[in-house]
Amino acid sequence: MTLTCWESYGITHTGKIRKINQDAFLDLADSQLWLVADGMGGHKDGEYASNAIVDALTTFIPEQTLGPTVSGIHRKLQTINQTLCDLAKKGEGQEIIGSTAAILLAYNQYCVALWSGDSRIYLFRKGKLNQITIDHNYESFLIANGVSPEDIKAHPFAQSLTHAIGSDEEFFLEAKVQEIRPGDIFLLCSDGLNKEVADMEIESILQTTAIKEGVDQIMELCLLRRARDNVTVVVTHFIGRTHLVSANGT
Repeated sequence: MTLTCWESYGITHTGKIRKINQDAFLDLADSQLWLVADGMGGHKDGEYASNAIVDALTTFIPEQTLGPTVSGIHRKLQTINQTLCDLAKKGEGQEIIGSTAAILLAYNQYCVALWSGDSRIYLFRKGKLNQITIDHNYESFLIANGVSPEDIKAHPFAQSLTHAIGSDEEFFLEAKVQEIRPGDIFLLCSDGLNKEVADMEIESILQTTAIKEGVDQIMELCLLRRARDNVTVVVTHFIGRTHLVSANGT
């Protein structure tokens, strides 16, 4: 029997401005499943949306193979998407009750990034940090269509989302398969982190610290700045694989 070994740690903070934390996260190293969700909606609607995603995946039982597991997650989120759309229709003037979702699922030598919205997943490998998701916002749309960085920076809707769970009855969840190697580190975060801390700063911290200490340092750096939004960071480290001769040690 071959086992894959992970260590992980996550933390969330309301930030300095917001009164309610509408972020939520999952850190299930034993199930090899990690999630960051950033809720949106008036009052506590965003908090409800992000926690609905967490609750659904907390009880999710992976299949024996990767494809059916991904399909199962897709169905869970599609159901939540419809529920949130229905709730928004019943509300008084509430246009959207929704949440982003950035999910990392590992299986054998592969992992799958699943996402909707602008919560991110990064891969830190051999000292370099690279974003493996693409933000589902208007800025990404403008970049793909050749708009200059100067014009994008001045655009009032650049950070507006183009996809999120609950934003539209036409459900959209993007997926990317990534081969994993021993030593790989994945970082999932809400956009509250990216508003305050640059990628190169995150990279520098991950180069020199252990997992828990690194997450704590990243959060501390964010809070030393404006921390205008809720902030969530989850980091998971793929230690490697080990082979068990037998399950009972004999």
